[in-house]
Amino acid sequence: MRKIKVRLSNSSYEIRIGPGLLMQTGHWLKELGFGDKLVIISDTMVKSLYGDVLRQSLIGEGFATNLLEIPEGEEQKSLQTASRLYNELSNFYAERTTPILALGGGVIGDLSGFVAATYLRGMPLVQMPTTLLAQVDSSIGGKVAVNHGQLKNKIGTFYQPSLVVSDITALRSLSIRGFSNGLAEAIKSAVVWDREFFAYLEENLEKIKVLGDEEVEEVVFKSAKIKVEIVEKDERDSGLRNILNYGHTIGHAIETVSGFKVGHGEAIAVGMLAAARISNKMGIVDKSELMRLESVVERAGLPIGMPGLKAEEVIQTIRHDKKTLKGRTRFVLPKAIGDVFITDEVSPSLIESVLGD
Repeated sequence: MRKIKVRLSNSSYEIRIGPGLLMQTGHWLKELGFGDKLVIISDTMVKSLYGDVLRQSLIGEGFATNLLEIPEGEEQKSLQTASRLYNELSNFYAERTTPILALGGGVIGDLSGFVAATYLRGMPLVQMPTTLLAQVDSSIGGKVAVNHGQLKNKIGTFYQPSLVVSDITALRSLSIRGFSNGLAEAIKSAVVWDREFFAYLEENLEKIKVLGDEEVEEVVFKSAKIKVEIVEKDERDSGLRNILNYGHTIGHAIETVSGFKVGHGEAIAVGMLAAARISNKMGIVDKSELMRLESVVERAGLPIGMPGLKAEEVIQTIRHDKKTLKGRTRFVLPKAIGDVFITDEVSPSLIESVLGD
């Protein structure tokens, strides 16, 4: 097991990464001093795979558990689902000291975190990501949110967990597409911060794709460490942390326009390449760097071009993006692999030109 300590101004916690960790969770929660009851929030599929394993660990340590199940899907990340969960927490007589365990992927992590942050003005949160995407990105850093209408993550806050448990064994149940979606966020982390990690991905991608334990653990560890380093410098996303939005300005718009039929990682992959192409057209990033990125994205099983959507609809949706400031949309663009910058000088016509590439 590998550990990363997250040190923030008002809180500190650990990320624990390795195989077979779900079975140790009950003991760790006892060590953290939690009381005798807790709540697990999960979706139907993850509950069927890992719900019993987790509950046995918790019951073995004397915890009374209530497992709240929601259907799968991005549409569950809503105020309506949060309201239903509030009712169930009330029926369980959950208290401010009752921890919520978010067992699942990014939707479960975001939704459970939002519920934990807002019910009784805040309950302890333990992130237990079961997808690669959540382990390398969304479970770390305290951003929690629900969607509003068709707008992704429009209502949310910052709320840090007490612990993150990333059991890489859970990744074996992912589909090929689901695993590839997670690789997009690992690639993003490398492009914005760590050129050597990008080279590691290039060299080891085939081993990573067949779920080599050592390689997958390294990907989760390196990606998480990058995010922690950035979040520690800018917890509230007021400056440096904005670089983690690389690929997300266009990516979120693609998700929305597709009605969330395009996966998050797939959309981010298209967004990353579009941003790199914009940077190349602006004379900033070298063509050779763009080709390296394109090659890794394609080898990871991710799309390298627009997934059959109208560019004008994507551009219109970008205008609603929460990264828009004073009417100007901010983009994260690469100077080179491992080095990016933020600009609001990208014209709609330039966006349209790269979406057609």
